Amino acid sequence: MAKIHSPLSEDARRVTGEALQGAVIDLIDLSLVAKQAHWNVIGRNFRSVHLQLDELVAAARTHTDTLAERAVAIGVNPDGRSSKVAADTRIAQPEAGYLHDDKVVATITDVLGGVVHRFRQRVADTERSDPLSQDLLIAAGEDLEQQHWMFEAMSGR
Repeated sequence: MAKIHSPLSEDARRVTGEALQGAVIDLIDLSLVAKQAHWNVIGRNFRSVHLQLDELVAAARTHTDTLAERAVAIGVNPDGRSSKVAADTRIAQPEAGYLHDDKVVATITDVLGGVVHRFRQRVADTERSDPLSQDLLIAAGEDLEQQHWMFEAMSGR
């Protein structure tokens, strides 16, 4: 069977691969949670929250693909299967049914806070193991922090 060979040492590949896999899990589930909220949000601020959730989903999906492809480029197989995401996610799941806009904003703000924290740790973890992957994690983290700011600003907290 063909295999992609990594330019990284085995240890650097392991550290970087774990960071990238964790990021892929976070981003896939973030996009699912945000899309669930997008479909079910109601309230006076429906439109602005609905549209902001679409921006979040687009950013998460773009970075998911970039980071998963980086994993393959260094010889690590990303696992984005639904069973893997469900088993490994650290993101709290929203309730089923209609979600009031204030609750959606608070939930997504909290979710993003956790994801941003984990991304910052992954950036630190990859500083020595793979600066190229670290750059991609920084770019994703920057977009996630911007989304966090926007949702937090909507909450008025």
